[in-house]
Amino acid sequence: MLAFFLIGLLVHLVFFASIFDIYFTSPLVHGMTPHQAALSPPAKRLVLFVADGLRADTFFELDKNGQTRSPFLRNVMEQSGSWGVSHTRVPTESRPGHVALIAGFYEDVSAVAKGWKENPVEFDSVFNESKYTWCWGSPDILPMFAKGASGDHVYTQMYPPDKEDFAAKDASKLDTWVFNEVKHFFEFAKSNETLSNKMRADQVVYFLHLLGLDTNGHAHRPMSSEYKENIRIVDKGIQEVVSVIEDFYGNDKKTAFIYTSDHGMTEWGSHGAGHPSETLTPLVAWGAGVDGPQLSSNQQFQDDFLQEWKLNDWKRLDVNQADIAPLMAALIGVPFPLNSVGILPLEYLNNSDQFKAECMLTNAMQILEQFMVKMIHKKETTLSFLFSPFKPLPLSKQQDMLRTARLYIQQQQYNEAISLCKSLINLALEGLSYYHTYDRVFLGISVVLGFVGWTSYVFVMIVKLHTRLSKPISKLDKLSSSDHLPAIFIGAGVVITLFLLIQSCPWTYYIYCLLPVPVWYAVIKEFRVIQNVINLILTHPPAKSIGFLLLVILGIETMIASFFYREVLTLGLVAFAGWPLLSNLFHQNKVPICHFTYLVMSLSWILFSFILAVFPLMPVVGRNPSIRFVTGAGLLTVICSCIFLASFRTAKTKTVETILNRSVYIAQILSIVLSIYIVNTTHSSLALKHGLPLISQVISWTTLASSLLMPLLSSTFLFQRLLSIYLSLMSTYLLLSTGYEALFPLVLSCLVFVWINLEQETIQLHDVSPAQKLSMMDFAQLADRTEVRQLGLDDIRRSYFFIFFIVTAFFGTGNIASVNSFDPASVYCFLTVFNPFVMGALMMWKILIPFVIVMCAFESIQVSTRLSSNSLFLIVLVISDIMALHFFFLVKDYGSWLDIGTSISHYVIVMSMTIFLMFLSRLAEILTTQRIRLQEKIKQHYT
Repeated sequence: MLAFFLIGLLVHLVFFASIFDIYFTSPLVHGMTPHQAALSPPAKRLVLFVADGLRADTFFELDKNGQTRSPFLRNVMEQSGSWGVSHTRVPTESRPGHVALIAGFYEDVSAVAKGWKENPVEFDSVFNESKYTWCWGSPDILPMFAKGASGDHVYTQMYPPDKEDFAAKDASKLDTWVFNEVKHFFEFAKSNETLSNKMRADQVVYFLHLLGLDTNGHAHRPMSSEYKENIRIVDKGIQEVVSVIEDFYGNDKKTAFIYTSDHGMTEWGSHGAGHPSETLTPLVAWGAGVDGPQLSSNQQFQDDFLQEWKLNDWKRLDVNQADIAPLMAALIGVPFPLNSVGILPLEYLNNSDQFKAECMLTNAMQILEQFMVKMIHKKETTLSFLFSPFKPLPLSKQQDMLRTARLYIQQQQYNEAISLCKSLINLALEGLSYYHTYDRVFLGISVVLGFVGWTSYVFVMIVKLHTRLSKPISKLDKLSSSDHLPAIFIGAGVVITLFLLIQSCPWTYYIYCLLPVPVWYAVIKEFRVIQNVINLILTHPPAKSIGFLLLVILGIETMIASFFYREVLTLGLVAFAGWPLLSNLFHQNKVPICHFTYLVMSLSWILFSFILAVFPLMPVVGRNPSIRFVTGAGLLTVICSCIFLASFRTAKTKTVETILNRSVYIAQILSIVLSIYIVNTTHSSLALKHGLPLISQVISWTTLASSLLMPLLSSTFLFQRLLSIYLSLMSTYLLLSTGYEALFPLVLSCLVFVWINLEQETIQLHDVSPAQKLSMMDFAQLADRTEVRQLGLDDIRRSYFFIFFIVTAFFGTGNIASVNSFDPASVYCFLTVFNPFVMGALMMWKILIPFVIVMCAFESIQVSTRLSSNSLFLIVLVISDIMALHFFFLVKDYGSWLDIGTSISHYVIVMSMTIFLMFLSRLAEILTTQRIRLQEKIKQHYT
């Protein structure tokens, strides 16, 4: 079975990776030549201010006293510059935002996972095209542009990474550090002739990355006084820096300034998704070559911000974030970044119509060349009779449009030239998208064939190995049925390989296209098993078979709907509450004591089902933090644990625990108490801006490290081991909680505990031989049991319950299909200095803790119902794969960026869930069956 597990893991990793090849391939092409406007630029130098994490509404709005928080920049907007809203794209993270601003293209979503500090691919940028660029700011952003630049003309000055501390007393010091360093730099340049000469050259860029707002937003929320005060500090700092720069250059009117942000932030202090608070960022431009304010009284926008911001009379000029890169290139006269897809926003330029027309022609030629390189590459790697070119823009039309645009410019018909260039740019961008997604249908069909084949194979294995439907096949039948199969499938594999080889396809294409071949061979080889299943279905009335099929479809669709609407989980849990009352067990159990026990368990099941059903109706975690809930959850856990331990000791049939065993439970309960204390003291210290106490950090990491070790010291008797696992995981979960979600594992654990008892009652009713009592079951002994039963229809229900509980564990406290539900406050007991990978790993473990609880309960049910450890999990695999295939068809690349991102993330989540379940099933097996004995012999006495 280990071989099947490894093959299944490999297959699912392939399916998981396929989505990145189909939807997340890099949009970059290489081999273009730089294009630069022929006329002299209006500015010699450019200063770019990027206020990381600044929302457009918080910047533009007036405070409660009717005063602006940015008096200098507000004055620029009204007196000397242009302004608007810059629209970002998903993912609204720092790295993709800065790449769009400075390089002019939108990175694929997978770039977020590749790191903040390094380039996953090489790309051109305004910095790279400049004569010299000086940068100040965060070590998370600056290196990627310095290392991506050709030559040695991009200089960076960064503060140490440990300065990015969410627990800092004043995160705005990150910004004042930048402003101070810039002022010192210009002061030093006055006495350094070499540096001064470089700074006085043309095509110079100064980049100031201001991280204080993002840090304050995460730590205190964007509506906090700290965040809003940081806006004032940034405004004052910009005013001072502008004065220093103008003074250095003798007010030569050759400096252009741009102020913007990489992304916004939600009201609960996170970003990454497509909410307007994350995608709307401010843009203010002024100085050389930038048009002044334009009065306009009748402006139409989908939002009502102009009225709220009291800016009705000043023309708002909105742009896409990637459009800022060609704007900067045009202002200082550098070539447009080679991979830029931005369209030059002419409304921001204060120059002649000829200059604007020349710049638009340059913009069109630069984007058109990307289109040509992409088309030639695709044509060279596709068989000529299969190649389908982008028909709206053939080569002849490109040449005609470029020739006509040049003619318009020569005839001084600049508006016509600009209009034609914009049309050419739009066609070229459509063509880029066409060739970028050229192989999408082909790859999609290959992956779907593999998906359906794998799911069919797992189903066949379930029927063959774990049911009584499989009949022995005679050697004669086996030989006659499979004589030609190997040759047919080998031939198919050879044809596919040659087809891919001729087209010079990437190596990953071979995996996606060849994977269905062995999978379908394995399925068709077992066609006798499929025939037996079909014969069984035909023996039942059609209405019964169709009804069962509809019930299965309804169950799966209910779980799929929960990915979009958390409230569906509530409806499902309410429906689950009626299961004990509707089952035959409730009516057939005639023994008074057993009937009373079952009634108590049924009422407990109903109670905990209703309580758990409340969680999906609650706000997403992180938006309304309250440490009181964490404290309450910890105290309830301590009380419940003490009651459980007391019941173990007072039971008529029980084990006499050794001093070691008792000490393990006592230590775990004390760990819960300590976690409550650490959470309260840590958040209290941070609220007072005293920073993260070192002792809290040490205890938190120690608790986390011991959480998977402590259960292995406890008794392997079923309920005692489950209690130990829960206590260890709960102590860590409390440290990672900020609100009501701390109660979730407690309620979930109580519900699955009742589930274990009810399933035991169910198996006792249908089993002829008396079943062993749960309190006497030992994981270590039962794990080696060779006598197992075959699967029945009830086991499909058990598997469905398990999957539903897993989905509930995932979405019960928040829909984290959206990246923006991540709350950095959850990891403050462990660290406050920004570290995306450590923080991400901690949040991932927080997500997985309820998974482990459910998985251990599922392991207990497999043991108590005398099933092999793999049979139920195979059913789970089929259900989860059907869900994943459903989400694969729902993935789309059209509509809003929020819709696109959500559709892709749902597929990724289901595939990740399936892969994690494979690992967690092994983890649960280790946690329940293994034991570390500190003494050579531990005697167990029964009384």
